[in-house]
Amino acid sequence: MSALERLILQTLDKDGEIGDSKDFASTSGYDHKEVVGSIKSLQSYEMIISKAREIPHSRNVLTEEAQGYRDHGSPEAKLFAALPPEGILMKDLTANFGDKAFAPARKYGWVGMQKVEDGQQVVVRETEAIEDTTQNLLKQISEGQAVNRKDLEALGKRKLVKAETWKTYALKKGVKFALEKKKPATELTHEMLQKGSWKDADFKPYNFNALGQPTNGGHLHPLLKVRTQIRKAFTSMGFEEMPTNNYVESSFWNFDALFQPQQHPARDAHDTFFLTNPAATPLSKQPQDYVQRVRETHENGGFGSIGYGSHWKESEAEKNLLRTHTTAVSSRMLYKLAQEGFKPAKYFSIDRVFRNEAIDRTHLAEFHQIEGVVCDKGLTLGDLIGTLHLFFSRLGLPKLRFKPAFNPYTEPSMEIFSYSEQLGKWVEVGNSGMFRPEMLRPMGLPEDVNVIAWGLGLERPTMILYGIDNIRDLFGHKVSLSVVKKNPICRLNL
Repeated sequence: MSALERLILQTLDKDGEIGDSKDFASTSGYDHKEVVGSIKSLQSYEMIISKAREIPHSRNVLTEEAQGYRDHGSPEAKLFAALPPEGILMKDLTANFGDKAFAPARKYGWVGMQKVEDGQQVVVRETEAIEDTTQNLLKQISEGQAVNRKDLEALGKRKLVKAETWKTYALKKGVKFALEKKKPATELTHEMLQKGSWKDADFKPYNFNALGQPTNGGHLHPLLKVRTQIRKAFTSMGFEEMPTNNYVESSFWNFDALFQPQQHPARDAHDTFFLTNPAATPLSKQPQDYVQRVRETHENGGFGSIGYGSHWKESEAEKNLLRTHTTAVSSRMLYKLAQEGFKPAKYFSIDRVFRNEAIDRTHLAEFHQIEGVVCDKGLTLGDLIGTLHLFFSRLGLPKLRFKPAFNPYTEPSMEIFSYSEQLGKWVEVGNSGMFRPEMLRPMGLPEDVNVIAWGLGLERPTMILYGIDNIRDLFGHKVSLSVVKKNPICRLNL
């Protein structure tokens, strides 16, 4: 509490009221503006009456121009003093004294006008001596003396006088009057409950209508927007989303179940992040009959295949790694489908995968893979091509081309190219193929069941849609928050 606030309260406690805050300010030696500030502070605590009686005041004060006239004389008096006995031409007078001097001098009867032979007008004196009426009136006003209303109006029209208003206050004790200011508590604390001090505390009323501080969250990353649109494309085609919460996968499901040889370069530490703790998942935790069929197919082949003709190592299949593709999820889902009794199914997934690659403007060690899988009887390469046309047309990429490719677990395999209207050229958008029998039959799927599948990255189409040239500006710790806040809505051709 300030010294001034304490003085106001002590005066009210002694006298019961303060008749006029201006008089209080004068006697206490404070500026009235300071007193008004303290009054409003005490009103907010209801220590003085919340609606103190306002006392209006007004007075006439001189403008800056009028203060010069008061101190040095009015322009009309100066004109009269400078007027020679023979008079002066009107045009010369205006040039020397302006327009403000002649009108009031003529009004007071100090000067007049005469015509000379050449038709010009001459201003001459009409009296021998004058008293500067304007200067006298301005002195009276500045000294607080009463002035005739008519004279005030005339001075007002000349913008020499203006009205000044202000308010003072009559004060009384409020409902919470006290000699000390007590700040109300804003919340019920654990300490209050322990000590019981909440019983004597005054709590500040809670404003349920307050809007509070605006939140600065809720901005969606471009990858999330594009992922949502691609998810809609899959679900609109009747696909079911696969669970992709296993970032850590065993080599058995990530490689061996897909009929990918244990000597394949992708399984080398240069392309895969292997874990050291836990380093392995024992094959004893996997379905033993399925493990045996996978071993047999790798070593000796089957279903029209000769296999890889090399010893299949359990230690290699047990290694834990960060999954290199979401096809590991597809292999689990297809095995589960075979065990539960086959029925046609369509699956998709969109989630992170990890590869030990060199980081540059188009590659990161982690990225998002989109995968679609269709499992049914009698599926052909034509079904794959038709499904790809339908899927990519929903992404706004209706023009497709295909190029033969090789994948360890699909045959035939195709790279997918699409013509980008935005880039004005053909670009690779994904990979596809039909899962090999060496992968499907050990799972227990019927011989007439085929599986078509395709995959693509999420970052590449997002970079094209949002005009981002460097993948590090889209994903990772270097992404600018302003890009996340200001990126536009994503609307694909759904």
